[in-house]
Amino acid sequence: MVDVAEKEMDNPTFRSDTVLSDVHLHCPSKRHLMVRLNAVGQPVFLSYFKLLWSTEDLASGKHMREITTGREHQSRSGDELCDKDRSNVKEEGELSSEGVEALLDDDGDLEVVRKPRSASDLQAEDLLRDIVCPVILMKGKEDAFEDEEQECTCSDVVKIEHTMATPLEDVGKQVWRAAFLLADYILFQRDTFRGCSVLELGGGTGITSIIMGTAAKRVYCTDVGEDLLAMCEQNVALNKHLIEPGDPEAPYSWSEEEIADLLDHCSVIMAADVFYDDDLTDALFRTLYRITHNLRNSCTVYLALEKRLNFTLRHMDITCEAYSHFRNTLNDLENLQDGKMKYTVEPIKLDFCQFLVYERIEQLELWKIMAQHLT
Repeated sequence: MVDVAEKEMDNPTFRSDTVLSDVHLHCPSKRHLMVRLNAVGQPVFLSYFKLLWSTEDLASGKHMREITTGREHQSRSGDELCDKDRSNVKEEGELSSEGVEALLDDDGDLEVVRKPRSASDLQAEDLLRDIVCPVILMKGKEDAFEDEEQECTCSDVVKIEHTMATPLEDVGKQVWRAAFLLADYILFQRDTFRGCSVLELGGGTGITSIIMGTAAKRVYCTDVGEDLLAMCEQNVALNKHLIEPGDPEAPYSWSEEEIADLLDHCSVIMAADVFYDDDLTDALFRTLYRITHNLRNSCTVYLALEKRLNFTLRHMDITCEAYSHFRNTLNDLENLQDGKMKYTVEPIKLDFCQFLVYERIEQLELWKIMAQHLT
């Protein structure tokens, strides 16, 4: 199994439908432990995502970290990550056009640095972060994450198994920025979700449901595909230090009691980054319509997504067709008049605190839908 995995990583073959999330290019975890191959032969990695503030800090009411968006950088006194970034920028700023001093590592090998850039260029672009490329570690190196485990406490780390690159139909096995955005909002509004029963549609690796589980009373994380659900179940087990896993009667199925509990008590529905395909978008809105009609009480729906620009031959231009379809469908839902439900749609400003390290780019959006029964 290991030999096959190493061969695949040494000779990657990207088909036309291969999709790669760039979350891991800008995350603090410098090493990704390959733990296994899944049922369809895809390498599965384990990553540690450190919360900038622990759940204990949240409970004690400590001040939250200031949020920045786009290319702006987060800063907090005493934060080792930020200190390291500042150190890197200072070093880069000292590299002038006069030349670059050759640097040797501990073994005497030459370290190739990036092209020198002036301090003014760095300040202008405000690039205070390093792109982190994953180093593949094989299962069996028990000390692979020794440093991370020493630095991180149980209350401020989310452990997630995921893939790095998949065909389009398996993108749920990767981690995406919109999931981080929704997780940030959940942590920022913990009191809003405290004690709620929550349903996530298209949960993928389960990271958003796991974060929601730190506040909500009960979370139903749903998706399609036994291999994906097995990964999600494993991630729930990996994060027992944050949440208390449920005990379903049968794997990946609903009991009559669970369905009754959902219909009677669900007050929040959420979905992150599931609007990249028009058919999937239509299916999700049909599901939302059907579920909200059957719930006993009114509920709030949170939808997080990233607008993705693509060049299309049909338009011979860069467009965002999937996002346009999402907005049209969202407008149709708000304008729907069936005499039974009223849907109120509003965007959520992204000026809330950031708790996970990722790029909160301007293409990210978060929407809130109030679904109210009229009768």
